[in-house]
Amino acid sequence: MNRRTFSQAVAAAMAGAVAPASRALPSAAAGKVLPRTSPFPLSVMLWTVYRDLPFEQRLQKIAEAGYTNVELVGEYQREHWSAADFARVNAARRRLNLQFDATAGLANGVANPATRQAFLAELQQALVPMQTLECPAMIVLTGNAVPGLTREQQHQAAVETLRQAAALVQGRQINGQPVRLLLECIDPEENPHYFLPSAAEAIQIVRAVNHPQVQFLYDLFHEQIAEGNLIEKLEKHIDVIGLIHVADVPGRHQPGTGEINYASIYRKLAQLGYRHTVAMEFLPTGDPVATLRDAAVMVRGALSV
Repeated sequence: MNRRTFSQAVAAAMAGAVAPASRALPSAAAGKVLPRTSPFPLSVMLWTVYRDLPFEQRLQKIAEAGYTNVELVGEYQREHWSAADFARVNAARRRLNLQFDATAGLANGVANPATRQAFLAELQQALVPMQTLECPAMIVLTGNAVPGLTREQQHQAAVETLRQAAALVQGRQINGQPVRLLLECIDPEENPHYFLPSAAEAIQIVRAVNHPQVQFLYDLFHEQIAEGNLIEKLEKHIDVIGLIHVADVPGRHQPGTGEINYASIYRKLAQLGYRHTVAMEFLPTGDPVATLRDAAVMVRGALSV
């Protein structure tokens, strides 16, 4: 899998998963009646939990934790699902009242002009399983820095590739929602070779593409490691942010285990009128269902203050 040098990242993070689960609510919310929902949907990135269980059982665990959204990393492609597999997963998803809000897993990135046509062809092919799964968003990566190309050349390559990709999905909808392409950064500690560690540059690329179906995936874990200053970017660029990913620093564990003030971030998202998905992409330090429930309670607690 090409997403974030996936296997290495998971192995490193799991090696540190020894701290107890954080159960604390924001102190100001203690004892209050919390809202039942948040103004933005909450989701779970499926690669972070129950990787040894069959796919439908993993969905069951997400539903037990109280979530209605799930994000994928192209499991259907890696596991070579048949038509019967897709039908079985869709039946389970509907039975559990779940929806797939985004997926990842494209092998090619957008910042290498030599692989542009391969990326576009791969995206075109990916629209078929996305339609089948009623999953309207694709997470896209830039890939690594290319020897012999300048940063400016790769920056412009990313803009041009995304412009052509936007033309492929122009006006297209899945499950009544516009198909969106979500550009993501990876911090330099996780992948020092990745072309795009900077949210500021990613936002420049998205703004240069200037298409409503091309947006920025703001992964707060990666950005805290890379550059920090998380809330100011929300305030300045909420109009191009189409997905938020949540994990604390260090360790990629649940909010409350590290240095990011997620209560403040959730309140700011609500103040700014953010309505896209906030996805939990952390490695739980305790029971995953209980920890995911606590993470949702933290969101509601922050918004009750």
